[in-house]
Amino acid sequence: MTRAPTQIIRLLTFGALLVLLVTYFTPIWWVSLTAPNYPPDAFPDGIRIHFHFNGVFNGCKGTVIKKAEVFQGDLGDSREAEMRSQSTQQQQLDCVHEMNTINHYVGMYPIDAGAPVERGLSRYFFGFFAAMLAAFAFPSRKTQITILVVGFLAVAAWMGGEMYGAGRLGELLEHYRVAAGAYFNEPATIARWTANLELALKATMAGLLAIMLIVLAGVWYSRPFSLLLALVPALLPVFFVVDYAGWLWFFGHNLHPWGAFTVKPFMPTVFGEGKVAQFSTYSYPYIGYGLLLLASGLLVPAILMRRKAMREEAGGT
Repeated sequence: MTRAPTQIIRLLTFGALLVLLVTYFTPIWWVSLTAPNYPPDAFPDGIRIHFHFNGVFNGCKGTVIKKAEVFQGDLGDSREAEMRSQSTQQQQLDCVHEMNTINHYVGMYPIDAGAPVERGLSRYFFGFFAAMLAAFAFPSRKTQITILVVGFLAVAAWMGGEMYGAGRLGELLEHYRVAAGAYFNEPATIARWTANLELALKATMAGLLAIMLIVLAGVWYSRPFSLLLALVPALLPVFFVVDYAGWLWFFGHNLHPWGAFTVKPFMPTVFGEGKVAQFSTYSYPYIGYGLLLLASGLLVPAILMRRKAMREEAGGT
């Protein structure tokens, strides 16, 4: 491969890597609910939440005004009676809590019950993708293997050190246990869910380590296999939508009898506008998803250029 295409591929790959790192800290998708009992003056964005790779966050910018009684008077002055007056306090809207409350009324799981493995381990998967992209940026198989070994060992040490050494595994399980049990009191059920989550987290971590070994073996034995180092991260927009849609299906088809209102199982809106009872729903990609598409747009030409160079080296057309 000539120097010019190599440099272009490297620039495209590292550009995509930088975009992906920014994406991790950026909201990927947003969802909003509106209803007559949530007036626009108090909820200008509706009940809005933002989905990130590492969690679900409040998407409301407004505040609610609460009235509080304030006692005024000089306790040392018997002639001055204690007087009551009204004051107002502004409090930031917490639309994640509000959304959970709404979901509870129809028997839906709390939001934090969704995608706990993906959210809990997302940072390590991004480290895995980063190592693959850094290796793909170089055409030499020896350099690729070296970068992958160093990168994968770093991710494995990071994951093991945090999850077991620093106790992050226990923190994730406790957070899930508290979140899942916030709206109903079924200790045995929550304990079973938490145990299943622990098993899923451990299995996924073991699976990630196994995938690292497979990638190393694939790059070592097959030159074309190295194209997957960039292709897999390039498909992140697809992976996200599939996972997001799958969890929406789970939420809409696993309703529980604790709800105050009974609704039939349904598929929540993945993209666009929908209607559930008196609520209008809105679900759209956000800034982070655009960045994912940008990263894919940078990686696709890099993959095609590397593939062409490989075919030329092999004597193909």
